Amino acid sequence: MKRRHIHLGFGLTAAVFALLAGYQGAQLLRAERVNAAIASASSIDSSLPEAVFARARTLSTAGNYEEAVKTYKKLIQSDRVALRQAALYNLGNLHMRQALKNGPNGSLESLPLIELAKQTYRDLLREESGDWDARYNLERALWLAPEVAEEGADLNRPSEFQRRVIRALPDFKLELP
Repeated sequence: MKRRHIHLGFGLTAAVFALLAGYQGAQLLRAERVNAAIASASSIDSSLPEAVFARARTLSTAGNYEEAVKTYKKLIQSDRVALRQAALYNLGNLHMRQALKNGPNGSLESLPLIELAKQTYRDLLREESGDWDARYNLERALWLAPEVAEEGADLNRPSEFQRRVIRALPDFKLELP
């Protein structure tokens, strides 16, 4: 009787480990499909959202702003929350980087892009209020283009509050994380 229980326990343990190995094998096949889709950027498998995300990231780093925006907007419509939040964050960063390329310090050419970035960060923060990188980037965007400008204020000149903060924090950096 005791020997039968030991054999039964060993058989159950082996079955559990076989199921785990099968699950890990399925995960490995999925990861290989994603990696293959990323490697062949010209023929992205649009059924894999991760591959579409990688394509959008590649487009944004290559400087293809319009195509990257279209791709990120497709991803924002996704059901997967983590992928949608990552796409929102990257889209906001893409708008900010494009605005900073056009002109630093909130120049008139970059204001529409900064506004798009602020809206994108706010959309992300509505979904995930604890995203500190998005909060920081929203603060940076608000720093460049304040919501309520003082009457007669020059948009290219920092306000008195901004000058005090810069003087108080000598190692203050203006980059995105």
